Amino acid sequence: MKALTIPPGWPFRDRSRHIACRPHLWHVQDMGEGPAILLIHGAGASSHSFRHLIPLLHGYRTITLDVAGQGFTVNGARHRCGLEDIAEDIARLVAQERWPLRAIIGHSAGAAIALRLADLIGVQAVVGINAALGPFEGVQGWLFPAAAKLLSMAPLVPTMVSRLAGTPAQVDQLLAMTGSRIDAGGAAQYLTLVRMPSHIAATLDMMAQWRLDSLTQRLPVQATPCLLVTASGDLAVPPAVSHRAAQARPGTATHDIPGLGHLVHEEAAALVAAPVLGFLAGLPVP
Repeated sequence: MKALTIPPGWPFRDRSRHIACRPHLWHVQDMGEGPAILLIHGAGASSHSFRHLIPLLHGYRTITLDVAGQGFTVNGARHRCGLEDIAEDIARLVAQERWPLRAIIGHSAGAAIALRLADLIGVQAVVGINAALGPFEGVQGWLFPAAAKLLSMAPLVPTMVSRLAGTPAQVDQLLAMTGSRIDAGGAAQYLTLVRMPSHIAATLDMMAQWRLDSLTQRLPVQATPCLLVTASGDLAVPPAVSHRAAQARPGTATHDIPGLGHLVHEEAAALVAAPVLGFLAGLPVP
């Protein structure tokens, strides 16, 4: 597999490297010193979404990656884009690189991956930011995955979607649907991603293969301490989703941020960093 070229000006580009670990060629950024934290982005994003949060995680080594086929990770197995497969493949990467992870932070779908990954590798804590821990309801529950599956099977669809959606106006519209207002640099980075057919294909594959049933059934027996951060203006994943998960899962705390949206960690990283650092500081020293 050939590595994808990371454009000039991409956040933390100087800390990027590509790691071969089956089945993918992973794009990883590793920086800082201290206890190691793995950060996992949500569907349709990449590690760039943590660009404002990472500098605020003082005293920690932060490791970010792009999940299967999204961002600048080269997808080596399109059939492995569901929750269980992604978690298993990341666990294999963690073991290969011998990362001594203390905690995992996940945004949106990345929070579901983080919780499943914690079962596989064992960490001290998990943090979810606007965690996507509930299924689509009603007609969306079968229509969205089915539509994504049909679209992902058509070889020209990712290129067509990339061309149609790869305009500043379309990306601004997509971002507005999250309830967040992010900086111009961040919007430009999402535009770069949308213009990548490989990124669109992997996002469609993820939507088509996404299943939460096994994870939600395990929530009551999971023991890893967890903090779920929500934003009241999230138009993509309502805060009620995290609150229901916290009620079902022992040892889970919540922290609510008023007025902001699904990309709260991009629009107001300091408001996310404060409760996260407080939560991590309260963990026992290993």
